[in-house]
Amino acid sequence: MKKVDFRSAFIKSTLMMLYDIFAVNFAYIFVMLLGGGQQNMSAIWQRALPVTVIFIVLYHAFKIYSSMWEYAGIREVWNVAMATAIGGISGIAVDLILSSIGGAASELKNGCFDAYFYVFGTLVAIVLVAGGRGMRVIYRLVRRYYRERSLKNEEKLDRVMIVGAGDMGMIIINELEVNNYARGKPIIAVDDNPLKVGKRIRGIPVKGTCDQIPELAKKYNINTIILCLPSVGSERQTEILRIAVKTGCKLKTSPSLLEMTDTSQSGRIRDVNITDLLSRPEVELNRDVCSYLKDQVVLVTGGGGSIGSELCRQVSKYHPKKIVVFDIYENSAYLLKQQLDAYHKGNPEIDIRIGSVRDQTRLREIFDEFHPSIVFHAAAHKHVPLMEDSPKEAVKNNVFGTFNVASIAVEYNVKRFVNISSDKAVNPANVMGATKRITEMIVQYFERKCKNSTIFAAVRFGNVLGSSGSVIPIFTEQIKNGGPVMVTHPEITRYFMTIPEAAQLVVQAGGLAKGGEIFVLDMGEPVKIVTLAENLIMLSGYKPYTEIEIKFSGLRPGEKLYEELVLDEESSERKMTANNKIFVTKPVDMDDELFEKELEKLKKADVNEVRGIIKEIVPNFKEAVID
Repeated sequence: MKKVDFRSAFIKSTLMMLYDIFAVNFAYIFVMLLGGGQQNMSAIWQRALPVTVIFIVLYHAFKIYSSMWEYAGIREVWNVAMATAIGGISGIAVDLILSSIGGAASELKNGCFDAYFYVFGTLVAIVLVAGGRGMRVIYRLVRRYYRERSLKNEEKLDRVMIVGAGDMGMIIINELEVNNYARGKPIIAVDDNPLKVGKRIRGIPVKGTCDQIPELAKKYNINTIILCLPSVGSERQTEILRIAVKTGCKLKTSPSLLEMTDTSQSGRIRDVNITDLLSRPEVELNRDVCSYLKDQVVLVTGGGGSIGSELCRQVSKYHPKKIVVFDIYENSAYLLKQQLDAYHKGNPEIDIRIGSVRDQTRLREIFDEFHPSIVFHAAAHKHVPLMEDSPKEAVKNNVFGTFNVASIAVEYNVKRFVNISSDKAVNPANVMGATKRITEMIVQYFERKCKNSTIFAAVRFGNVLGSSGSVIPIFTEQIKNGGPVMVTHPEITRYFMTIPEAAQLVVQAGGLAKGGEIFVLDMGEPVKIVTLAENLIMLSGYKPYTEIEIKFSGLRPGEKLYEELVLDEESSERKMTANNKIFVTKPVDMDDELFEKELEKLKKADVNEVRGIIKEIVPNFKEAVID
């Protein structure tokens, strides 16, 4: 026998309704008895059914039974009182109707004065019905009062400033209260709207604007700042965050509008991270553009890596038939499958296959088994200094791995092939970047060679925050160890993008492709690496250069001071796409026959010849000179 759950919403509502029926009828019987109308009980029972129906209908109309009373406040109690008062007034109409058809009201009138009965009966009903629910609210208010009193002398309690006195600010204040200020006690609030300054939000005074955060934090001894700005523009959010960073307070934030729709978010308040300091608007997804993925078998090479795994997550949202993750590293691929299976419950199906893009035989086995219609090629060596020391390996994996996947894709009539490139492919100063430029050339070579069959395209973007090899985990570890934070050069700058943003735009670019394009993602403004280091130190609660030192180690082999997104010969005809964060460059003219010969030479070259042949294929490859 199944055990009844008395905590269910249905049971709670039913019990609440039964209590209301009892309370309303008891109230009027009680008042009548006090008024000396014992002999007219029959009149009461005659009117009980219609009056009960009226009250229950009114309580439903006021959404009394759909309210979450564990979180209810004064407004909900007020609604109960108003519904009860209207119900009492409605009783007059019931008596008038009954008097016209049978004289029940006249019997009642003889036993008890009408005004006394209706007024005092309704008041008693309000006390019983609204008071019963109000006790929960009163309990919370009393608990809050004594909790606040008990916390006054607790030195360890975080003093919180709420940034944003809007709906989200109110939600966060309530969350702190409900959780007994376990994450801090709100002291003041600030808001950019000057009309809110001097007012209160859930009892918390709004003391100034966001530009006054540093002085107000000092004045009120604030040690935690919570940003509640989900609807504020990204540039202003970043500006406010940079103001808050300078206070040295612990920084937390409420979820963005995008995060609020993500069921995977475990809580409302999270720590501010370095990605929040990027002045970038959230990606606007065009689901129609991504419809090409529906019911398709999608192969992602390098699917266990930082970009590849996020591509799999993004692709899974558009209802493909199957996602095939192809990677040489089994651990990361296995973990990805566990995550996706848990989230999507096996729809789409996720298959993991281990192997290398260098191995044509293994690739052909994969294509023969699954017959993918869409291929995202993310497998690559990307660590710049390491590839400088192992150029032959970079060529094997990046160049001929790409060639292998592309040629077999044509052989198996793949609909779309999307190659992941890098801004380091533009005027490359290192072997890794040069090999990535060759992969772009391979994409355009196959597009010309296999016109009207497979659609080939490449997507080029800059550094991705949080990816393997990113500076962020390195800096974080250095800060954790007390420093110093090592930056190669004070003037070095890079374009940055978050992993989800990059993956989302790659997926959209795949839908926009007509054949042979190199899509370039809008990376926003470049960021100085030293600024990134300074902000990360401050977000960790330290002062740069004093508490955590920053040292400069000098440029590494193959490293440029700055990166570019387009070649000079591409920039003349740069075209925007339907997505304003993606644009297309002008293809560079190539001699396909010569390209084939050069690739053959590169394949046969020994380690001492590799660089020279790469320079023949990529004339603008100029190795960085280290001072």
